[in-house]
Amino acid sequence: MRRVRLHRDLPVPMPDGVTLLADHYAPADVGRAPVVLMRSPYGRRGLFGWFYGRGFARQGFHVVIQSCRGGFGSGGLLDPLGDEHDDGLATVVWLREQPWYGGSFAMFGPSYLGYTQWAIAPYAGPELKAMATQVTASQFRDAAYVGGAFALESALSWTTLTDGMSRRFGGAAAFTAPRMARRAVLSGRPVAELDVASAGRELRFFQDLLAHHADPAVPYWDKRDFSPKVGEVEAAVSMLGGWYDVFLPWQLKDYAALRAAGRRPYLTIGPWYHVDAHHGRPAMAEATAWFRAHLLGDRSLLRAQPVRLYVTGARQWRDYPDWPVPGMRERRWHLQHGFGLGPEGPLDSPPDRFRYHPSHPTPVIGGPVLLGDSRPRDQRRLEQRRDVLVYSSPALESDVEAIGPVRAEVFVRSSTPYVDVVVRVCDVQPDGRSLNICEGVRRLVDGGPGVRRVSVDLWPIAHRFGRDHRIRVHVAAGAYPTIARNPGTGDPLGSGNGTMVPADVEVFHSPEHPSAVVLPLCAPRG
Repeated sequence: MRRVRLHRDLPVPMPDGVTLLADHYAPADVGRAPVVLMRSPYGRRGLFGWFYGRGFARQGFHVVIQSCRGGFGSGGLLDPLGDEHDDGLATVVWLREQPWYGGSFAMFGPSYLGYTQWAIAPYAGPELKAMATQVTASQFRDAAYVGGAFALESALSWTTLTDGMSRRFGGAAAFTAPRMARRAVLSGRPVAELDVASAGRELRFFQDLLAHHADPAVPYWDKRDFSPKVGEVEAAVSMLGGWYDVFLPWQLKDYAALRAAGRRPYLTIGPWYHVDAHHGRPAMAEATAWFRAHLLGDRSLLRAQPVRLYVTGARQWRDYPDWPVPGMRERRWHLQHGFGLGPEGPLDSPPDRFRYHPSHPTPVIGGPVLLGDSRPRDQRRLEQRRDVLVYSSPALESDVEAIGPVRAEVFVRSSTPYVDVVVRVCDVQPDGRSLNICEGVRRLVDGGPGVRRVSVDLWPIAHRFGRDHRIRVHVAAGAYPTIARNPGTGDPLGSGNGTMVPADVEVFHSPEHPSAVVLPLCAPRG
């Protein structure tokens, strides 16, 4: 394994006069060679620099880890998501001027570091040979406004984190920010004041998210959304995601855009959540194989099939030629009278009802969040609440495997037109534990007083519901604090006038209004 020399704090000039700092990990006794570029708002040293910087350099690559503007010595002010296109391309110009640059480069990194890759990938030219992205997407807008609702806890914890990292003892922010954000959202203060409650001062990006919630299709997002250009990326792309990651649905949209453009990306999805340390080593191993193949011409480490999925419930890794996987077929599991669930069509029956009180919002147990452990948790305490409808199948006579996108079609009527529809799928164990597998939300706006057909996109899954287990579906109108409470008024998210309107919600299940969850069924393996 090669020795590595570290050159710290290299100045990288930006066109507007700001200087960003970068560390260069150089493989000893190697001159000009391909470069691996990482652009990060979270610092460039410590375990991250040692594991990835030295790790790739020992493979014979030059490695550049750069701090994004406004943090860890880099000049300017952090404008989250806003400067990564221009700064990234200026960094590529700088790379080309270095005597050790070998004429080609790759990019690597998870989360925001993956977003910085998409920000320049369609524009970087043919010298960009490969990308290895993890738990990320080409745009974060839809994850912030998931289903039209506001991902409150994730947005507040991230803005608190990035603010804390800019202060003295910022290294502790990764541990303190999630607790500070959770304490703030449970304080009952208006949404527009939660940044002050969490961080002690107003946070610009949090306020920007509130201001642009009502209409995501505004100029604010034009320079922060790179999804329209994903199909134009010619570099070879490898993606690693987690079934419990907040960005998974949009990561898979990026995969689909590449496939529609005729590309052959690699995709790996494991039983991981966003900040799960367990995806670090697989990310490094897969990126090493990917970079060796596309920058050094050594394809010996690549797997035969481009898609690798971990099937939860079955506890198996499986390889496939594509996503969605071949042979998948959609099957409707209908909500039934008496709180049943099954593939049979519903009979004539009256709707089920519940009341949602925004002043006492329906809580959430688990589910995808940015800075927390999002693995499945027992939902039985939640299922005892009167504002959660629970529909369960009989015990399964054989294994049922679902691999692919999940959606729900729910027919509802509400006393206020401004209401959220939350749908969750659970796996009920023989011992009675009810574990959440996937969920989704749709925020409704004024659509009239009648019955409304609501389409809800849930998180994708690859899961085996075992024999003697039951499939269970929740329908509710809140998932707090993961999702900001819906006050029922239609007022702007940050208005803070304090008005709360309860919603009396009816959920229909009849031949005329066949509410159902649509599962992607596959023939069980093994």
